[in-house]
Amino acid sequence: MMSAFTRRDAVLTGLGAALTVPTLAAASTSAARAGAGRAKGRPGAAHHKFEMNIEETRITLVGKQSFQTFAFGGQVPAPLFHVREGDEVEVVLNNLTTLPHTIHWHGILQRGTWQMDGVPDMTQLGIQPGDSFTYRFVADPAGTMWYHCHVNVNEHVATRGMWGPFIVDPVKPTPIEREVTGDYILMFSEWASAWADKLGQGGVPGDVFDYFTINGKSFPETQPIRVKEGDVIRLRLFGAGGGFHSIHIHGHVFQITFKDGHPLPAPINADTVLVGPGERYDIILRCDNPGRWMIHDHIDHHTMNGHTPHGGVMTLIEYDGIPRDQPWYHWAHKEFVPDFYYEESLRKPHGIYPNPVFKGVPVT
Repeated sequence: MMSAFTRRDAVLTGLGAALTVPTLAAASTSAARAGAGRAKGRPGAAHHKFEMNIEETRITLVGKQSFQTFAFGGQVPAPLFHVREGDEVEVVLNNLTTLPHTIHWHGILQRGTWQMDGVPDMTQLGIQPGDSFTYRFVADPAGTMWYHCHVNVNEHVATRGMWGPFIVDPVKPTPIEREVTGDYILMFSEWASAWADKLGQGGVPGDVFDYFTINGKSFPETQPIRVKEGDVIRLRLFGAGGGFHSIHIHGHVFQITFKDGHPLPAPINADTVLVGPGERYDIILRCDNPGRWMIHDHIDHHTMNGHTPHGGVMTLIEYDGIPRDQPWYHWAHKEFVPDFYYEESLRKPHGIYPNPVFKGVPVT
């Protein structure tokens, strides 16, 4: 006998495999229906249809430090959206939490689809608990974009992990993009442990942020970036929280090539880049100096876990051929977790990609 299908069973699905949830579909608001018909992309554009839940979960930042979240797809960062410039995107969003939410597609211009911009009481009603909303728009322009809730952004975005990457590949890549051999997503955020178990609170003036993360994890629970000499890697840096992060890479000079998804007329050579709230920088790094090289936040207290130093926003580049077995090396005896930076998902065909590494534990 088949078990009953619950709302929580309506998990993230991709094109061609969407689950039908009649009770939630019936709850779609009139605002969703008012969002005009299907947006029209470029000739021959793909049409991506996704379904995603918002869930209340608990994630672990590092060690025993956990945090309750409102999580798109039940994970922090949220699932990767990876489409092509001009593609048509349709997302059914089911709110399974106890508070209203929306999605703002940060960087997408919404030409002719302003109702899909995801701002409560401006372009739509907030999606109430138990309700659904369908977003329809064209992925334009190309670049490193992201998506986040726009209800109570001070809490939901700054301290509850309601954000994820939205990568739009260009129809005509720039010459430097054609050189890239590996693509990595790093989303920086900060957390005030005083609010860890208090959903609906936090993100207020005077908060003390004492945990700092890359993709929802603090060092040493981050992962190394493994490369080979001769690789040309693209690091997509996101200011997903409410703070600034001064990202420094040892042993290399990189090129800052894109700002907020848009190519710079002249790339900037640097070894440190300041990433502010909402900003995205794409940097190109040529792997020409074999070794193990630190990547860290040069705002020094961002490299702490609470009151413990040597944590927070830290990781490193590991070159193939460099021994990893020294007993004092942090990652000498730890299992490597691939796709921590969505580097494997970004090599796959366009679509939406959840990641079990980021999955939280449901709060019931």
